[in-house]
Amino acid sequence: MSRGVFITGTDTDVGKSIVAAVIARLAVLSGRSTGVMKPVTSGCTLRGGVRISDDAELLAYGAGITILPPQATPYLLSAPLAPSVAAAREGVRIDMEKIAADYGILATEHDFTVVEGAGGLMVPLAGGLLVADLILRLDLPVIVVARPGLGTVNHTLLTCLAARQMGITVVGTIISGYPDDPDDAEESAPHLIGSLSGAPLLGIFPRVDVTDPRHVVDAIVDRIAGEPLTTILRKELGLV
Repeated sequence: MSRGVFITGTDTDVGKSIVAAVIARLAVLSGRSTGVMKPVTSGCTLRGGVRISDDAELLAYGAGITILPPQATPYLLSAPLAPSVAAAREGVRIDMEKIAADYGILATEHDFTVVEGAGGLMVPLAGGLLVADLILRLDLPVIVVARPGLGTVNHTLLTCLAARQMGITVVGTIISGYPDDPDDAEESAPHLIGSLSGAPLLGIFPRVDVTDPRHVVDAIVDRIAGEPLTTILRKELGLV
C-alpha cells in the first residue's frame, strides 16, 4: 500500500483539519497522488438533506479532490459528541474493520493518504475502542497537532508518551495557530515541545485571521513553503 499519515491532536479544536489539509497540499505539490479520509465525523453539517463532513471537505480541498469518494467518510454522525456517544444515539456501531477496508481502497488508489482523527488519542469510538486503537489497526504513523498557548507542553508530552507506550509511531509534532506576536508561554512552547516530547517539531503553522478555512490553508502553505521545518516535514513523510 501507499504511504500515509494519521493526524491526531492534543485535544479537540486544535487545528487538526487545517494541518491535515496543508499536509495534503504539500503532498500534491510533491507530485504525489493524494487521498484523504475522515473516518468518523460527529457534528455533521446538513446540506440539502445530506450530511456533510466539513473537515473532510477541507482535506479534499487541500488535496485537490473535487468529489469525495464514500470511503473518505465512512461514518457521518449528527450530534457534536464523542463518536461512540453520537453513534449510540443513532443506533450506529462504528466498525473498525469497515474503516480499515475503506482506508485500504484509498491507499491502493493513491501514493499518499492523509487520515484525520476525531479529537485526541483517547477519544472513544466504539465500546472499549479508542482512536488510538484505530491508528494501530490502520498501521499508520501519527503527527500530533498542538495549540501554542499555556498548557500545551503538558498536553503534547502526554499525548506523545501515551502514543509510544501503545506502540504508535510519532512522526513529529506541529504547533497550529501560532500568533505573529506570541506571549511568553507561546514563545517558549516550540522549544520545550521539540526538546522534551521525544519527537521532532515539524512545523509552526501561523495563525491566519480569515474566516474561510480554505483561505487559511492557502495562506499557510504560502508562508511555510520555503521554511527549513517544512523541508524536514516533507522528508519525514517521504515526500521528497
